[in-house]
Amino acid sequence: MADLVDNSIDAGATHVLVQIVKTGGRPRSLYIVDNGRGMTPETIDTAMTVGRRREYQGSDLGHFGLGLKAASFSQARSLTVMSKAAGDEVVGRRWRLDDGPQRGFECDVVPGRFAETEFNRGWRIPLAGAGTVIRWDDVVPFAATHDPRHVEKILNHMITAACQHLGMVFHRFLESNKISIDFEVRDVDGAFVGPPIPVTPLDPFGYSRSARPDFPKTLTAEVDGLRLRFRCHLWPGRSSSAQFMLTGNPADHQGLYFYRRERLLQAGGWVGVHVPHKRLSFARVEVEIDDDSISLFQFNPEKSRVLVGSEFARLASMARASDGTSLNQYLEIAEDIFKTANKRNPKRTSMIHPGSGLPPRVRATIEKEIPPVAGEKPIDIRWAVFPDDSFFRIDRDDHTLWLNKRYRKMLLGDKHGGLNDLPLVKSLLYLLIGNVFEGDYLGPRDKDNLDLWQTILTTAVQAERQ
Repeated sequence: MADLVDNSIDAGATHVLVQIVKTGGRPRSLYIVDNGRGMTPETIDTAMTVGRRREYQGSDLGHFGLGLKAASFSQARSLTVMSKAAGDEVVGRRWRLDDGPQRGFECDVVPGRFAETEFNRGWRIPLAGAGTVIRWDDVVPFAATHDPRHVEKILNHMITAACQHLGMVFHRFLESNKISIDFEVRDVDGAFVGPPIPVTPLDPFGYSRSARPDFPKTLTAEVDGLRLRFRCHLWPGRSSSAQFMLTGNPADHQGLYFYRRERLLQAGGWVGVHVPHKRLSFARVEVEIDDDSISLFQFNPEKSRVLVGSEFARLASMARASDGTSLNQYLEIAEDIFKTANKRNPKRTSMIHPGSGLPPRVRATIEKEIPPVAGEKPIDIRWAVFPDDSFFRIDRDDHTLWLNKRYRKMLLGDKHGGLNDLPLVKSLLYLLIGNVFEGDYLGPRDKDNLDLWQTILTTAVQAERQ
């Protein structure tokens, strides 16, 4: 998807929409829509020709001419592109891998009426006479199961992972409001499944304060007219923030972050400059690749990895800050900060993780932050009509935290209810009550705590209603 967003940015788009379409309860197709300049009949032929490279401008993010086709066919068996440039009609082309080798290198010309219908579908982004609609069918990673619960879990995981990745790769564009990216899910009949999900910037350097007041520092090296800068950062310690966690284990995100024209190309890794180690988990370095230094680097076609040579390693070893700090000295400082942070980092108490009733991103955060209790069924959070005014009930046998439905409408206000509604209220209750589901029985202290919480929370929710 990042390759396709590159194309959208190069086309001057300010909005990108990713829409997943469900048929029979399962995801089937995916659209990527932008409001860029669109393509003429000539340029769409070039874009859909395998093995043909277009001319790139100095500010373009595209590099190899493979992104649209290679990215699409790594995910789907069918690629359809509908596009409109200002003053032209909507044009469409389609590649289908299942057509077999007998088709050679010829793609389909999409009938104009179909292309126009798809383009004018009523997308929730402004297409003011120009733009591009990309459609993937037979999407390989989509869930194969028919179990609605598993479909929802897999789909939400995919959307969350995609939002995180795009939020990190394009965080500078998102932070400066140069572009917005949204995900949404709809049924084939047109009904939307929940509100749009915006991609938010995920800045790997988004800490509030540095571990030391003299950082970040810029280390500079220059040889034979080649200048390279290393902006060295020190995270202040372990953090539960998305900016620190990024897309997995923070220890995997130490190292060099290569940027080209504001786009993140590689997130971490020491590319031979140093050996990865958990003690360097707080060390992250920005490296800007400009037109003067680009000869030092090569990129893989997916633009997700940067390859360097011996000249880069030599520049890295020579780099110095204005106070003389070298890259090796910076790494030694990062190790010392990790050791100090570990001494004062207590181990968190484990809890049974939640099941249904909370949005996937909340459940994912809990799973990252709280160690699980092994072998225990997840805690579901659900609504039911109670015979009394009590705010909640504990069903230890069914591992369910029940909330009194008579308060639901009042707490929702003008919002619509759903399986994952009121995540703040539910999360607070889970953190308060979750541990009473552990063990074979409730002790006197647990029972007294439940009575206390019930009395105070029921009184509070009744006061809220009045």
